[in-house]
Amino acid sequence: MFEHFAAGARTAVTAALEEARHRGDRRLGTEHLLLGVLHARELDPLGELGLDLPRARAALAALDVAALAAIGIDVHGVERAPTPLSAKRTPFTSAARTALRRAVGVTREQGSRRIRPAHLLLAILECAPPDPAAEVVQELGVDPAVVRARLRATAA
Repeated sequence: MFEHFAAGARTAVTAALEEARHRGDRRLGTEHLLLGVLHARELDPLGELGLDLPRARAALAALDVAALAAIGIDVHGVERAPTPLSAKRTPFTSAARTALRRAVGVTREQGSRRIRPAHLLLAILECAPPDPAAEVVQELGVDPAVVRARLRATAA
């Protein structure tokens, strides 16, 4: 599948892997794909809609803190220990694999031959809560329909 990815989309997946490793997550999920896609320079204009990398990272961290608080764990003031890099290949969650397959469909719908970061983002925006990427988008107060419209307008 990755042979159909343009350079920007490959970079986005690589960045997603780095985001997962940096956070200490053992699997790459849709939330990591979202962060990875937001590394793409071609998507910088989405920042004006509230969808940018620093805000998305902060929203994901806030969701993590809230989830831990819901089960009685207070992590305020606790430093996260550095996560050692593993030589193992990071597996994708089923939701992340579905998003990648969906990106192929979005690419075909738009008549493109290569998957670009915008196609990945359009596929990720199709996720619905309780999917982690959908939760991050919701936490940011971003309307997925507005982002999709902007992406489709710029792709045309």
